[in-house]
Amino acid sequence: MTAPVLLTPGPLTTSARTRQAMLVDWGSWDERFNQLTASVCEQLLAIIDGADSHHCITLQGSGTFAVEAAIGTLVPRDGKVLVLINGAYGKRLAKICDVLGRAVSTFETAEDQPTTATDVDRLLRADPRISHVALIHCETSTGILNPLAAIAEVVKRHGKRLIIDAMSAFGALPIDARAVPFDALIAASGKCLEGVPGMGFVFADKQALAAAQGNCHSLALDLFDQHAYMAKTGQWRFTPPTHVVAALHEALVQYAEEGGLPARHQRYARNCQALLDGMADLGLRSFLPAAIQAPIIVTFHAPHDPRYQFKDFYERVKAKGFILYPGKLTEVDTFRVGCIGHVDTPQMRAAVTAIGDALRAMGITPSSIGSPA
Repeated sequence: MTAPVLLTPGPLTTSARTRQAMLVDWGSWDERFNQLTASVCEQLLAIIDGADSHHCITLQGSGTFAVEAAIGTLVPRDGKVLVLINGAYGKRLAKICDVLGRAVSTFETAEDQPTTATDVDRLLRADPRISHVALIHCETSTGILNPLAAIAEVVKRHGKRLIIDAMSAFGALPIDARAVPFDALIAASGKCLEGVPGMGFVFADKQALAAAQGNCHSLALDLFDQHAYMAKTGQWRFTPPTHVVAALHEALVQYAEEGGLPARHQRYARNCQALLDGMADLGLRSFLPAAIQAPIIVTFHAPHDPRYQFKDFYERVKAKGFILYPGKLTEVDTFRVGCIGHVDTPQMRAAVTAIGDALRAMGITPSSIGSPA
């Protein structure tokens, strides 16, 4: 049986070489594995030109584990976080702050509306208690791209600290640590780097991390301790996801072979354009305007047709070899198609063909799709 192509924001389709790398068992204290971890961190730091200013701290678990670790470690217990929200992952970030007992205020815009630097400037002027600003670079619930550089400049001007959830953007959308000041940038193995899920990582400002001892609510999620132990011993504090690290190392080799971030971005942009063009021919309209659509995942309005049911649609497309994602919007009926992973333009066109075939089999044609409700 041929594995389906995962058109999702992670887990996603990986290369045969990446999967092959997981066929070797590693001892967690073995010097060769320690070298593998060190190499991964070195290559990750190079992507953001961050070796001089930031530590790369790897962590067992999904990206959300790493987000919680960053908040819990780098925000003092008497700090206050302004969370910028225009989707589900911003709301999750705010919930993490609340659960951890960190004071939090939120600013929420519509799911198709980026937060602006002007908004952030006004909010920081209004509340001097705010110590940190947290935002999602690319909000995966829609694919919207938020204006990171402009917001970072305002945060710096106010003397505040920035925490960036770059889960769905890191490795494909450029972020230069020399130009964009931040205390933490958070990402994971199973997204645009095309590794497998199971490892998060945080780029932590060296000075901010040095001042963070004792902040964390958790033993396992304490980035200060995680870094200190690895710097001293070369080892992870607790059992590492050895196969995930090996897969990511191999995925980073392929990342470099492809041409690094510019080439990865270009392939995803071609995938995204092929998807948008093909879906428009089917009568399906994207949720976001092109100016704020990141080439990561695209949200589409569901057909305004009583015969459309997502589960039926999903199973029909899956039977043709492609896995889609349900919508994550609260007010609008949508579904999502990812542009990332070990996927190229011909596969995206084949996915559009599969989607068209599935809709026709359900009795839905471009003329019957109608306008979104």
